[in-house]
Amino acid sequence: MTAHERRASASLAAIFALRMLGLFLVLPVFALEAARYPGGDDPVLIGLAMGIYGLTQGLLQIPFGMASDRLGRKRVIIAGLLVFALGSFVAALAGSLTWLIIGRSLQGAGAVSAAVTALLADQTRDEVRTKAMALVGASIGLMFALSLVLAPLLVTYIGLAGLFTLTGSLALAGVAVVIWWVPAEPLQHKNQPRGKLSEVLRHAALLRLDAGVFILHAVQLAMWVAIPALLVQAGLPPAQHWWVYLPAVLASFVVMGATLFPLERRGYLRAVFLGSIALIALVQLGLLWAADTPHIAWLAFMLFLFFCGFNVLEASQPSLASRVAPPHARGAALGVYNTLQSLGFFAGGAAGGWLVKTQGVPALFIACAVGMGLWLLLAWPMVAPGRKGS
Repeated sequence: MTAHERRASASLAAIFALRMLGLFLVLPVFALEAARYPGGDDPVLIGLAMGIYGLTQGLLQIPFGMASDRLGRKRVIIAGLLVFALGSFVAALAGSLTWLIIGRSLQGAGAVSAAVTALLADQTRDEVRTKAMALVGASIGLMFALSLVLAPLLVTYIGLAGLFTLTGSLALAGVAVVIWWVPAEPLQHKNQPRGKLSEVLRHAALLRLDAGVFILHAVQLAMWVAIPALLVQAGLPPAQHWWVYLPAVLASFVVMGATLFPLERRGYLRAVFLGSIALIALVQLGLLWAADTPHIAWLAFMLFLFFCGFNVLEASQPSLASRVAPPHARGAALGVYNTLQSLGFFAGGAAGGWLVKTQGVPALFIACAVGMGLWLLLAWPMVAPGRKGS
């Protein structure tokens, strides 16, 4: 990477990290703390308060992405972070579950993921873009692992309102990063022709990636409907689950760095991509085998393998989407991509909960394995895009 690419990658990864840390800090403790609000005795309202963020974010990713194609990436990112911060402070001041839902919906309305990813693609060459996207993915993974450790401690001292205040403050710090650290947008971006959404929706390679990110995140969230209960069943208290999550996440980053980037340079990106899909499918079968009599060591190994495959796909998929998308419609393409990602979270949580409740945990892992198998068949015709050094 050049110095400019390193600065762009680090600064935009920091924006993701600041935003996602705030979100992740809330999630491990949200359901228990929200029950203390007026109206918190209604599980439907608590579920709505948790899920409304993903719904509004999914609805607005495409408009934000298209706006970044027309108005400029940094301007749209700043606006989205301010909306996210406003939603965080509304949630912090909420006196009832209704206002908590309003705050969470405003948080989701700051849907800047597509604009941030498009700006990162604008600032990096093809041959280093997967590495840049991996830095973003690593920052998100580290924030997830960090939140599992910090959330139970922080909520004891500052409560859920304090966590939302911290989330809003982190978003404002992200605005400062955009203004003073993120490099200026490329000049040619301002004068190039603008693509249409219909152009993106007719692009076969992009549609394969959109379907893939939907399945990947649906499987990820569906898994976590059952994984915590399996760890408890294996004898690990909830407060100690990070003992499994954190080493699995960190070790998987090492494996990704040692495999993805060297193999991509040698022209094996397609093989690594398809192999990662197959690996996650096999993990589902491994979890199915352990569903009745789970053991901590086996679950930890399965989660390590899952994160190995997941991190490779998280790094390579947005990189591929940005490389195969027409440059003048990159924001729109990544808007569609991030919309499918958000909808995957929503579908995975809803379907996972329904399967566990009505069919049992084994049915959940069977469904996840089938979903990954379908993605493998769908992705098989892919052709890795050629590199451009300019």
